[in-house]
Amino acid sequence: MSHEVPHVSDDAGQVARSPGHQPALTGCPWHDVNEMLQAAGLRPTRQRMALGWLLFGKGARHLTAEMLYEEATLAKVPVSLATVYNTLNQLTDAGLLRQVSVDGTKTYFDTNVTAHHHFYLENNHELVDIPDPHLVLSKMPDIPEGYEIARIDMVVRLRKKR
Repeated sequence: MSHEVPHVSDDAGQVARSPGHQPALTGCPWHDVNEMLQAAGLRPTRQRMALGWLLFGKGARHLTAEMLYEEATLAKVPVSLATVYNTLNQLTDAGLLRQVSVDGTKTYFDTNVTAHHHFYLENNHELVDIPDPHLVLSKMPDIPEGYEIARIDMVVRLRKKR
């Protein structure tokens, strides 16, 4: 099924929305990505549409920019690594992706923007959702004056037993 990407002017489709709210999906990935981008106030350019289709067309995923760039290259999507980074950051700012940092050097982009935690499998550099939604910290640290907690990201690092 081939879809034409509708032309949308720069100022069209600027819809106010709350972060983490995604439009109802229709089952047609191309249409869904278009709706998602427009609802987030992002113009559905060809590159955003193609990267969005790769990101969101396969269910919940954890990808680095390099992983998405490799998928785009294999799918014959003409895009630079810089554009992949820019698009991932725009989608994160719009609330469509969630950044999860591991080691301070590796950043994964999670298509599941709900509050949840992760296992990091050190041996194969893979991020996996922790299935327990009731996981809680028993004591929170004192927060400095003038600050509030934006969110809590827990990454439990796992490695194979020796």
